Amino acid sequence: MAAQLPRSFTERMKELLGPEYEDFAETYNEAPHTGIRVNTLKISATVLPGLLPFPVEPIPWCGTGFYTEEGARPGKHPYYHAGLYYIQEPSAMSPVELLGVTPGDHVLDLCAAPGGKSTQIAAKLQGKGLLVSNDLNAERTKALAKNLELAGVRNAIVLNESPERIAAAFRHGFDRILIDAPCSGEGMFRKDEDMVRQWNEQSPRKYADMQREILAAAALALKPGGTIVYSTCTFSPEENEGGIFEFLSAHREFEVVPVGGTGSFSPGFDPVPGAARLWPHKVKGEGHFIAVLKHGGTAEGANAVASASAADGESAASRRGRALASAPPRSGGGRGRDTGGSGPARRDKTPAGRGAAGRSSSGHGDARRSGAAAGGDGLAAYGAFLRDQLAREPEGFPVWFGEHLYLSPLPGEALNGLKTVRPGWYMGQNRSGRFVPGHPLATALTPEECLRSLQLDGDGPEAVSYLKGETLSVPAERLNVAPGASPKGYVLVCVDGYSLGWGKWQDGMLKNEYPAGWRWT
Repeated sequence: MAAQLPRSFTERMKELLGPEYEDFAETYNEAPHTGIRVNTLKISATVLPGLLPFPVEPIPWCGTGFYTEEGARPGKHPYYHAGLYYIQEPSAMSPVELLGVTPGDHVLDLCAAPGGKSTQIAAKLQGKGLLVSNDLNAERTKALAKNLELAGVRNAIVLNESPERIAAAFRHGFDRILIDAPCSGEGMFRKDEDMVRQWNEQSPRKYADMQREILAAAALALKPGGTIVYSTCTFSPEENEGGIFEFLSAHREFEVVPVGGTGSFSPGFDPVPGAARLWPHKVKGEGHFIAVLKHGGTAEGANAVASASAADGESAASRRGRALASAPPRSGGGRGRDTGGSGPARRDKTPAGRGAAGRSSSGHGDARRSGAAAGGDGLAAYGAFLRDQLAREPEGFPVWFGEHLYLSPLPGEALNGLKTVRPGWYMGQNRSGRFVPGHPLATALTPEECLRSLQLDGDGPEAVSYLKGETLSVPAERLNVAPGASPKGYVLVCVDGYSLGWGKWQDGMLKNEYPAGWRWT
């Protein structure tokens, strides 16, 4: 690597690793390992490798992860734009694998941007339950929302809030919480030389203080009996075992679920040997630390919390407690792609509206007037679009931001008072009584859910032409049109069966609706 490692860093690593240090240091003369993770919301991990034009090798700690060879350029293939896989550093796939997510769980990804781990969680949920993905950095939530939409996630909410405010709003609301904590980034030195330049001797202490506050907030947001996975991409014991030991000392209801010393994982240092470490001189990946923290409470305790929330007057916190405790999973299975053209990234503090009931708090003037306009004319236009374009109606709670419609996994009032970037799956926009579908709606659909679809060959030129925004000449007989439907209208454009975006067909021409910001360059 070009950047020189800080001397204070190398001296500390010599103390930590002893005779292993030379093997560790040698890794900085090697190229970082690269990988992709299959998006099982769209395709299975057994099918995708056979379709790829480049070789892959399984990653041992992630059943859906594969190493890619240097020069493979997986981002330059239509399958990437169809959301079939996520490009991810191999070690970064490990924390979610230890979180134990099952379909139907309520999961919080507390420090989620840019969204790789959130998309991994969403794949494990398989469209059931709830994912709340949050990041405190407003700018970074843009990439977070895009990557969730790239993966076709229908049951996720994106927030731009502090951990403390989330804990207050959703107290004891989540079965599982991931904290991929902000850290000094020592484990990424080989991969990102800017991390080396930004590091100094005070970095571990600065981040350690922040990490302890995040852990404390997460403990309040977790249901009794739930699980927190805490991870960093740094080697510093101060940010890793030290923080976990302090947390356990202050929260006796938690214990560490032993991970370290199994398979690819090395044990953590004392006083938390049950934590896990990934070392670049022992595995094909960058440095990582992971601790699995289990709350000792019971399911009965979780039900008691939910009941108490439901009985607690009409406060915002109690409404959120009811929503988390009793809202049925309303989102369907996810498929899809990015957020280009997906409507405004809102951060209103009173964001959400309720659809058909006509109640809205969109931040566009008077909440009830905005809600009535959107919930009346807007829902009528949306209903007409559904009849004319889709084979079945997507599930979820309608939530309006002005003229923009989302389907949320929670009733809209559950988000009141929170800085909400995305309340759910973006459907589209009401424009003067006409509903214009959004790009995330298309990319999260399957051909079977649409009245019209068009298949493009992943190895042919048309797929790239479409991704470049070009108009395609398409005779009517090439379209897959449902019985009784006209070929004229919105068409779901797919590559080898997987959705890319919208087109509008008329008289043999397919007008390209692929958003400009996402076109192939």
